[in-house]
Amino acid sequence: MTENAMPDPAPYTNDLFEIIRTTRSMRRLKPDPVPNDLVRKILEAGVCAPSGGNMQRWRFLVITDTEIKRTVGAYYKRAWDEQVAPRYRSGDPAPGMSRERFLRLLDAAEYLAAHIHEAPVWIIPCLEGSAPTRTSGSSIYPAVQNMLLAARALGLGATLTTLYLQFEKEAEAALGLPPGVHSYALLPIGYPMGRIGPVRRVPLTDVVFENRWGQAYPT
Repeated sequence: MTENAMPDPAPYTNDLFEIIRTTRSMRRLKPDPVPNDLVRKILEAGVCAPSGGNMQRWRFLVITDTEIKRTVGAYYKRAWDEQVAPRYRSGDPAPGMSRERFLRLLDAAEYLAAHIHEAPVWIIPCLEGSAPTRTSGSSIYPAVQNMLLAARALGLGATLTTLYLQFEKEAEAALGLPPGVHSYALLPIGYPMGRIGPVRRVPLTDVVFENRWGQAYPT
């Protein structure tokens, strides 16, 4: 690939339900640069989301600096190695997932831990205000989901991860966040190495009830 050549993107689509159905976590990303106009479209999708009282206390930090990514990425890798990987690898597969598929998922997560600093763009969604509470995420995670869907619509891969928050103070200091501002996720964004979608989930009958807990929802 020449220096100015663009990688082959995943298929673009404007079909909302197709976007939802095929927006899966893409943890293997190419290091190829992402055009600024696409990043801007993702950010614009984020600020279209609702927030409590429409206060819009969100702030979005776009990280392309190599050294910042290396520093925070090292905390991410440490969290994976010391805390998350041992727990996942000794546990049971996710619901409805074979052991083989579960191990493939863990391999992808391990790849992300080792290579997250190579993703060309990070978006760090933040909120202004006091320490995070159980409900404060309701004013930032809708924006995160909008951005993930927008990335998919543009043929880009992304995922929501919070592993770096195992070392929250150190990571947020490396990100240069001022007092009173907290990050809620890290979204590495780039052109995917693998195929986008579709997602695989348990059937509605396993997770949806009607009127009373445990009472089957009609299908």
